Amino acid sequence: MKKYPWQIGVGDLQLSAYEKRLVNEVLDSNQLTYGPYTKRFEKEFAQAHDCKFALFLNSGTSALHVALQVLKDRHGWSDGDEVIVPAVTFVATSNIVLHNNLIPVFVDVDPATYNIDPTKIEEKITNRTRAIIPVHLLGLPADMEPIRELATIYKLAIIEDSAETMFATYKNKSVGSLGDIGCFSTYVAHFLVTGVGGLATTNDPELAVNMRSVMNHGRDSIYIGSKDDHDVDDTTFHEIIERRFHFVNIGHSFRCTEMEAAIGIGQLSRKEQIVTRRREIAERFTRGLAKFADYIQLPSCPRDRTHSYMLYGVVTKKDFKRKLVHYLEGLNIETRDLLPLINQPIYKRLYGNLEERYPVAKWLNSNGFYIGCHSYMEDAAIEFVIEAFHDFFGSQV
Repeated sequence: MKKYPWQIGVGDLQLSAYEKRLVNEVLDSNQLTYGPYTKRFEKEFAQAHDCKFALFLNSGTSALHVALQVLKDRHGWSDGDEVIVPAVTFVATSNIVLHNNLIPVFVDVDPATYNIDPTKIEEKITNRTRAIIPVHLLGLPADMEPIRELATIYKLAIIEDSAETMFATYKNKSVGSLGDIGCFSTYVAHFLVTGVGGLATTNDPELAVNMRSVMNHGRDSIYIGSKDDHDVDDTTFHEIIERRFHFVNIGHSFRCTEMEAAIGIGQLSRKEQIVTRRREIAERFTRGLAKFADYIQLPSCPRDRTHSYMLYGVVTKKDFKRKLVHYLEGLNIETRDLLPLINQPIYKRLYGNLEERYPVAKWLNSNGFYIGCHSYMEDAAIEFVIEAFHDFFGSQV
């Protein structure tokens, strides 16, 4: 086969005229700090995920970090306490545990969904366990009901790492609303792309206030935006003057600007189109590759949830992953390993060789990868990808 004329990437972005108009409105307003566009984006995103509150930060990683920090502070956890994370996920999920001076405890994943295996969590719970961070991987919600039951029994907090999953449901409930805090990303290749960015969702007003403070240097919540002292009565104005340079938490500079929020509003306005197209592409891949079931495992979606397909995962059933990946890359079809974590050099340095203790994770690390199924993929590119698999299996396996 000849190469595709350009790279078929794992993600893409094509800004609409509406998004460009919104950005220009921000520029014309001369206000880049927290303001009406960010507030609107937060409100609409929260509503789309059945939550009362959403906070727009500079990354999904920052959202996770702040979420864990405020929960640690609220509950008085000690340095060295433990947080359960899946053994297959993007490295940020466990890095933020370490950044908060806590210890990640890994749990193997389900071989069909690649999400954390609820049946293997309880054996990892100790008297130092304080939270669980289930990850909704590749667009598919984790099996949350047994996780929530364990959290209730052992009094554990839940942070949903939903960086890769938006607008999906588990038993008719939206991701981001199934734990104490949900965390999302709007980085490149995600569902909503704002360049940089992430969101934290919650239904707890106190957590919302505390996260807002921590992402803004720990500032007193009375004064977060540059215009919070406008259009208020004299008593409130004087109180703001006294408190607007107070810092009540150890915080960070994790804010985003009005420009990213404007792009987010535009992206959110076409969420149905984005998700529908991703699902359509994934279904076409599955139909087109079904005949190779003896060689590769394709994505599955349990009946109690919906799949948004941020990415399309493929797992080889025999030892030819690298050969297949190199073949696809040679045709300009971009691939990525399927979120290996415990075999990363830094984690091997910290914890030694973990893979033997997590057989499903080891299998996915060795055999799993993903390709793109983003909403901007052209029909010709979809068919080219399917044809590439057919050509590979027809000639090399």
